[in-house]
Amino acid sequence: MNYSGIDLIKKLGLKQRHRNRDTVSDDMTKFLSTSIFFTAAAAVAAPVLAEEVNVYSYRQPELIKPLTDAFTAETGIKVNVAYLKKGMIERLEAEGDRSPADLVLTVDISRLAGVVNAGLTQPVESDVINANVPAQYRDPDNQWFGLTTRARIVYASKDRVADGEVTTYEDLADPKWAGRICTRSGTNAYNVALTSAVIEHHGEEGAKTWLEGVKSNLARKPQGNDRAQVKAIWAGECDISVGNTYYMGKMLGDEEQKEWADSVRIVFPTFENGGTHVNVSGVALTKSAPNKDNAIKMMEFLTSPQAQEIYAEANFEYPIAPGTEASELVQSWGEFTADDVNLMTLAGHRSQALKITEQVDFDG
Repeated sequence: MNYSGIDLIKKLGLKQRHRNRDTVSDDMTKFLSTSIFFTAAAAVAAPVLAEEVNVYSYRQPELIKPLTDAFTAETGIKVNVAYLKKGMIERLEAEGDRSPADLVLTVDISRLAGVVNAGLTQPVESDVINANVPAQYRDPDNQWFGLTTRARIVYASKDRVADGEVTTYEDLADPKWAGRICTRSGTNAYNVALTSAVIEHHGEEGAKTWLEGVKSNLARKPQGNDRAQVKAIWAGECDISVGNTYYMGKMLGDEEQKEWADSVRIVFPTFENGGTHVNVSGVALTKSAPNKDNAIKMMEFLTSPQAQEIYAEANFEYPIAPGTEASELVQSWGEFTADDVNLMTLAGHRSQALKITEQVDFDG
């Protein structure tokens, strides 16, 4: 029950008509002192809001939890993660300035660029992050930062494709592969990013010619995911496919799929005037970020060598901080030189890549 100051005085029996001024003054002093004590005690007893940071993630819980646990153990900051399968941009736009999200975690440059281009992020100036993330793996305006990379490579049949028979992405359009290539949809984000890289190296017309050549070599219509292409090689439906490196690790850890994985070798193709195409997983600070300082602390942690190696180990990817190493399994697949084009440049070619993919009716 709430009382006014006068009611409290009356309740305590401090009636002025029975007191002289000095007595009232003494009692009032005691009352005020007591009130201050209980107010202070209540403040001490009141629950203190925990330090926290809120994350929207397209990455799976099993990949993120080891990182959030390690961050909380080191800093005491609680991490709340909302795992999304789609609609991140739409959700952030609908929430606007009221969004609880501080960070977004996602894969593929097109998704990172999409969040940035929608005006849903803000730049981060951090010497720690810049030291951990090479320039080619972060936004030129510091709107997003890479955490790990994966290469878009060729899976080749051990039985039907000789060592050195395919060495470049340009080789995939060679007529010698007619009826021997499998791939997922040309409009899949991973393949759109690869086509964007072809545009960067050969221009839009050159990329269109390349796509037409690859399409003419397909053994079947594009379908399935990257692992489905390896299964098709194992089944003898085709001889080569393109896919992300980490799927090899996932297949080797699956009792059924290990046989598929054992039927192929990984080949790291390059562009004739460049390196091996890579993509990223990355993080960005949201425009609203109610816990901005904590969020930046988490970004610095996520880009640290310690965290990147945890992250890379969990998903068979490559950490990018200087001095870090991939897992022994990933290293066993061989070495490669990554193409040095800034990924935001490739994101700028996305609409062109989609256009020419539709023009050649790649999936038809």
